[in-house]
Amino acid sequence: MYGPREAATLADVVRLQAKARGDQIAFEFEGRCTSFAALDRHTNQVAHALIATGLKPGQRIAYLGKNSDAYFELLLGATKAGVVMTPINWRLADPEVVYIVNDCKAVLLFVGHGYVDEARRLRDQFTSVSTIITTEGDAPDWPDYTAWRNAQPSSDPGIALQESAVAIQLYTSGTTGHPKGAMLSHGNLLALVRANGTEPPEWYRWSSDDVSLVAMPIFHIGGSGWGVLGVFHGARGVIAREFEPHKVLDLFEQHGITKLFMVPAAMQFVVRQPRTRQMDFSRLRYMMYGASPIPAALLKECINVFKCGFVQMYGMTETTGTIVALAPEDHDVESEKIRSAGKALPGVELAILDPDGNRLPPRMIGEIATRSASNMIGYWNLPEATARAIDGDNWLRTGDAGYLDEDGFLYIHDRIKDMIISGGENIYPAEVESALCDHPDVAEAAVIGIPDDLWGETVKAMVVLKPGRELSAHDLIAFAHQRIAKFKTPRSIDFLPELPRNGSGKILRRELRAPYWVGKDRQVN
Repeated sequence: MYGPREAATLADVVRLQAKARGDQIAFEFEGRCTSFAALDRHTNQVAHALIATGLKPGQRIAYLGKNSDAYFELLLGATKAGVVMTPINWRLADPEVVYIVNDCKAVLLFVGHGYVDEARRLRDQFTSVSTIITTEGDAPDWPDYTAWRNAQPSSDPGIALQESAVAIQLYTSGTTGHPKGAMLSHGNLLALVRANGTEPPEWYRWSSDDVSLVAMPIFHIGGSGWGVLGVFHGARGVIAREFEPHKVLDLFEQHGITKLFMVPAAMQFVVRQPRTRQMDFSRLRYMMYGASPIPAALLKECINVFKCGFVQMYGMTETTGTIVALAPEDHDVESEKIRSAGKALPGVELAILDPDGNRLPPRMIGEIATRSASNMIGYWNLPEATARAIDGDNWLRTGDAGYLDEDGFLYIHDRIKDMIISGGENIYPAEVESALCDHPDVAEAAVIGIPDDLWGETVKAMVVLKPGRELSAHDLIAFAHQRIAKFKTPRSIDFLPELPRNGSGKILRRELRAPYWVGKDRQVN
């Protein structure tokens, strides 16, 4: 079962699966089941409701909340109206949420359970939002999603869409202090499943009895993209509201999960649960993992416990997720290949470039670049940032340093950009430094990532105070947390008399990092 390959858009996928699978379950969420036929009807109603509100193709809606079946109805329903979904990271601080809602110019804001108070607190700061709708009826004075949806007809709205139209806008951490909205089209989201053809590799094949666990957050491509992939393949998607290790194990027991995607930190939380070693994982066929490097010891432990096929995935939001995969047969913990990210998927080109853009031969380290139909349309309203990321031939520079071996396996060595990856979350120092420097006692700050056994990396700050000022690390961390999400906030701060700089005045971040990475064979953990 390889999905409706004649689909040009996500809207077509829903229509075709409704005809092919009808009463089979598309999504299950906390005891509520939605068939493919019902998903088609509900998404038609969502589209009509958006049109009735006055939204035009290309306009944005936003969702602030954790995973739910309502979110996927909104995402797929919006595509039938040509409207773009923007999910918001619920872990962000208030100013960050306001920035994203206003930057994408969301007309409607949908709010999930637990976020009504936040939305109410920020309501007056939203410049474009006309209406706030709650997905679980948590605010009697605001419209309820189910009633809003059900007031509309279930007929297909019949809006014509091009596969180049934007379907979803996912915000990534910003190199200059603000997140950027990566625009992903219908064609981007469908490109890789098309490229795999009618005979994909065994690990990529889906069957009629596959049960997919959607446990990663929907504000990441690993959550939204994985959920959409299950719909494409006609699989039952079991949605976890959020990642909680004991609840994930409950879902394994109750539903017989066969496939899932997790970040390494999540894998560690699950495999270390006391009951994990007493559970039956015989239905689990493949565990996909990625978004950050995995410790070899953790991978070996997971292989021994779960006894399924493992697939490492490398990609970015800007590449619509996975572009490189390490197949199960290459997961030999004694082989050199286990240190690689794998090989390019069908339809994906890879190149290693020197600073001048010239291609480098095998085993020479340079910047990883990629070209495929999965490369994003661009960054929302940021043409210069888009041009820096993607050239005229559609080659996207990843900002990661690595090399290719003679067999085409990709090895990640370092990051050219200053990004920190902690628990699968991307963090740019500029965002953190900006928050720290808002404090009246701070003269300047430099932020680095240091190794951490649980999260891969954690955020550390080096801070120079203004003359005559005193400030504790605890108070500065608390100050920063009011402005940025907790996962971005430094775990530790060192106060220095000055920051090391080169002759042109640029902070020598690598010099600050060096003591913490001694003994590491690569500068990612």
